[in-house]
Amino acid sequence: MNYKIKMPPAVYGGTDSVQILREILKKEHAKDVILFTDPGVKASGVVDSVVEIVKRQGTRFRIVDHLVPEPSAEDVQAILDEISEINCDLILAVGGGSTMDAAKLISILKGSKFCVRDLLNDSSSPQKRIKTIMIPTTCGTGSEATCNAIVAKPEEKLKVGIVSDEMIADYIILDPAMISGLPKKIVASSGIDALAHCVECYTSNKANPFSDVFALAGAKLIFKNIEKAYANPTDTVAKNNMLTGAFYGGVAITSSGTTAVHALSYPLGGTYHIAHGVSNAILFAPVMECNLPACADRLADLCDAIEPSFSNQTQQEKALHVVHRIREIVSFTEIPPSLKSFGVPKSDLDFLTDAASKVTRLLNNNRKKLTLEEIRSIYQQVL
Repeated sequence: MNYKIKMPPAVYGGTDSVQILREILKKEHAKDVILFTDPGVKASGVVDSVVEIVKRQGTRFRIVDHLVPEPSAEDVQAILDEISEINCDLILAVGGGSTMDAAKLISILKGSKFCVRDLLNDSSSPQKRIKTIMIPTTCGTGSEATCNAIVAKPEEKLKVGIVSDEMIADYIILDPAMISGLPKKIVASSGIDALAHCVECYTSNKANPFSDVFALAGAKLIFKNIEKAYANPTDTVAKNNMLTGAFYGGVAITSSGTTAVHALSYPLGGTYHIAHGVSNAILFAPVMECNLPACADRLADLCDAIEPSFSNQTQQEKALHVVHRIREIVSFTEIPPSLKSFGVPKSDLDFLTDAASKVTRLLNNNRKKLTLEEIRSIYQQVL
């Protein structure tokens, strides 16, 4: 098997690393910047330090802060149309996965002959037209590192991943100050999303020596820090480790890929608008439990990394412990264990099963070839 990994050219991390933005703007001779964020991030004040740096550098800028969470293809297209006549030689994204995904799409579409819908059918043609800087404000999506952008297709009640190496960011800044005031529920949902990235990439059919390094390191950081980051908002060490672990998970995705957890999650986001990290969290343990016969060896490796005290246990015991830890983390972070509170009716079971079975891009990565009955059974457990 041949494999590759795509790495952003420059990644900065640590306390006050956001200050490197001044040097980046200078290096790129940036005269006009579009800054993408969202209303929540803007209201929290974390974007203020970024705006101040841009101002001090004398760079003209336009803030776009009204993209909806979990956007559809049309939502992103509306933003693209809105800024089509605005001068821009650098794109800056300060936010979570939706913000960064939209910024990445716009970086390859602005001024091109393509629209967002074109990329749903074929994302191989567009090339990057504007360089990007990603500054994540959650400790989870990994979008800053990936070549993916997720949009909803309302007509199919599904989310779809657009994949292109051209969307790899040019600069990434991982500053723990950007997530210092992150609400606990976002620490939980984004953190478990990041953990799913690492575990899925490590157990994927596409797992390889490149992706394994990042997936294993990311999983270790997140398993050991997510509960600390959730319980103690002032634990900057835990928050920084989560930020790094999420980035590692994003890098792993570029070389490996997520599997059935994300595949079964997509219809839940596309139909019921359940937050991506929450739907992943609810499905995470049931999917991995179903996958055990095909990936117990890989889960046992993860156990060795996170629980050295289990070294004398059998492979099956180690694998089961990882699934148990996932359940523990979901419970500790107070994410509902089922879909009942989200108004998902049991009568939609057939629709969910059919919709998930069509997410072949991710299901093909799953080591265990899931039957329709197995997909149905997983949903039944959480309905």
